[in-house]
Amino acid sequence: MSNSLESCFLPFTPNRAFKKKPRLVTRAEGMYYFDAAGRKILDGFAGLWCVNAGHNHPKIIEAIKKQAAECDYAGAFMLAHPVTFAAAERTCAMMPGDIDHVFFTNSGSEAVETAVKIAVAYNRARGKTSKTKIIGRERGYHGVNIGGTSVGGIPSNRAAFEHNFMMGVEHLPHTFSLEKQAFSQGQPEWGGHLAEALENIVASHGADNIAAVFVEPVACSTGILVPPKGYLQKLGEICTRHDILLVFDEVITAFGRMGKATAAEYFGVQPDIICSAKGINSGAVPMGATFMRKGIHDALMQGGAYAIEFAHGYTYSGHPLACAAALAAQDVYRDEKLFERAAGLEKKWSDAMHALKEARHVIDIRAIGLMAGIEIDPGARDFPNVPSRAMEAFEKMYWEQDVVMRFTGNVLAFAPSLTVTESQIAEMAEKLKRVLESVK
Repeated sequence: MSNSLESCFLPFTPNRAFKKKPRLVTRAEGMYYFDAAGRKILDGFAGLWCVNAGHNHPKIIEAIKKQAAECDYAGAFMLAHPVTFAAAERTCAMMPGDIDHVFFTNSGSEAVETAVKIAVAYNRARGKTSKTKIIGRERGYHGVNIGGTSVGGIPSNRAAFEHNFMMGVEHLPHTFSLEKQAFSQGQPEWGGHLAEALENIVASHGADNIAAVFVEPVACSTGILVPPKGYLQKLGEICTRHDILLVFDEVITAFGRMGKATAAEYFGVQPDIICSAKGINSGAVPMGATFMRKGIHDALMQGGAYAIEFAHGYTYSGHPLACAAALAAQDVYRDEKLFERAAGLEKKWSDAMHALKEARHVIDIRAIGLMAGIEIDPGARDFPNVPSRAMEAFEKMYWEQDVVMRFTGNVLAFAPSLTVTESQIAEMAEKLKRVLESVK
């Protein structure tokens, strides 16, 4: 195996800095990575929000091996393997309400792109051809395709592509106020009224022109912004009143991160479409999914018997290996009661994270489900010429404390596998406190 790092261009990574001091792991097991020297590194971020069952779970690995030996690939267009339909039935059964159909993709970005197309196609199919406008939210993250970046609202992700965005997109205000919400336990009391901004957009553009509203129930990639009490419920009510589809981007929150199959179930809100990926098969094989309510699917089933109802798809939609992994992951979640385990740990998790309130540089802590964001004062730094405080903390956690976490902007984030133990939770918190004391 070549030791050169030069040819690979890593995503969302400062490549020049990384290649000077690369963080390379060579194997993984359970809650841990191992590097080439055998150093054991606690994974506090479930890979990238996705390895919900822990790394290299033997039942998932065995299912992938068995499927690869039986049939490695079946063409996704006008051909399929039975495992794809089995995975569809099984995962749809996990969805709330009358969500009973799924369109498989290969990533969360593709799941969102698919949802945008479904929302427009659904309205066209029922004769509401003017309903094409999509509403996103400031600080939202909906993947990296042009459609998802257009609907998303993270400025740094949008900056280079402003002139290439999809037309007909508006944005709701984000829901975070450091002044009014700092150190809230669970959902903040302040901010539910911000959902009413959707009424202003409807008044300005007309409900007859709006196809869908896209939101993450918890805005994860921007720093784990927990929805204020009543906010998601109000969005749902407004969408229903104006015949607008409500799309939950649950690429991160679905399949156990919230101690439930979906954040929709956790918050008691019924969306029309749910986008997922990551935890659907514990990150073992690239996979995404766009789930939809029965009425949306049925509206698309028009035309002659041999008409293609939805001109969209990917070479690897419903890939047999990904679907086999999804079935095995669902078995693991059920048999090991991992969703229930996550729900049982939520308070202990939140308490451990909020105990960092007095740690150096900390200005806010947000925790819900099994994820947390610790926001730190950025200080006066010449970033990007020197590491930010958050980047420095991330580096120190990896090199000095043998823990992988994540940072986004000025927020340090944890989101461990659902197999995490109470002692590992305490270890993460204690080591981060230690690191923050040493960060300048």
